[in-house]
Amino acid sequence: MRVLVTGAGGLVGRALAQHCASLGDVVLAYTHQTLDIADQTLLQTIVEKYQPEAIINCAAWTDVDGCELDRPRSFQVNAEGPENLAWASRKVGAAFVTISTDYVFDGRKSGFYSQRDDPNPESVYAMSKLAGERRAQAAYARTVIARTGFVFGPGGKNFLSTVVERGRQGERLQVITDARGTPTYAPDLAKRLRELAELDLPGIYHVVNSGNGASFEDFARAALRESGNETAKIEPVSMASLNRPAPRPQNSCLKCLLSEKIGLTPLRRWEDALGEFVAVENH
Repeated sequence: MRVLVTGAGGLVGRALAQHCASLGDVVLAYTHQTLDIADQTLLQTIVEKYQPEAIINCAAWTDVDGCELDRPRSFQVNAEGPENLAWASRKVGAAFVTISTDYVFDGRKSGFYSQRDDPNPESVYAMSKLAGERRAQAAYARTVIARTGFVFGPGGKNFLSTVVERGRQGERLQVITDARGTPTYAPDLAKRLRELAELDLPGIYHVVNSGNGASFEDFARAALRESGNETAKIEPVSMASLNRPAPRPQNSCLKCLLSEKIGLTPLRRWEDALGEFVAVENH
């Protein structure tokens, strides 16, 4: 398959480009520096030149607090960007998959959010991502939305991706105790994105690793335990105590109602994926 990957410099985009290449795909990998998805003219030129069979969008502005302070940029990247990609995909008849976020939910539900639950985004980031979902679907009926969250993996910059290294360096780790989600291993997410592109069945999918979900504290303690560093300094904190500009959902655990019905097996438990991640980090 000829696959165009946007956001290829990020955690998921890198994993996706590597996975597609391992399958023998022709991979057209673009970072933010080589393709700004908000630049509709450049995007259209590239897509028409290379005629990809699938476009998978891993580009986004994921700085939740940054988005809160710069609404225009947040909507330009996270809403207009996917819409531009959807139009470009439609013009060349490519399958289109774009990543969205668990943060489209307000977090007041107990248990797991499925596709039956109505989004109620509370941050500018979440609003822009939901707008991206809806604009893309309006532009192109073949749009596949893959909501995910609590993503971790090698080379990532977020807390989940850096906790092992920071613990190893002896840092005191502030960990949030009252925000839960479903940890998702970037290489596992990448494989599912590629499967969804090949299946080409439009709709909204929740793509996360299996398991009961975890708080940031649960994840950190499991990661440190797995890496043999149970003496790391952990400081439990509440989400409210951090006084961050953007609100976050206290519960954003996801489950998918569609995947198994169309023959996709559940992703492995996040604890098992964590074991692989720690092995890679310790290598």
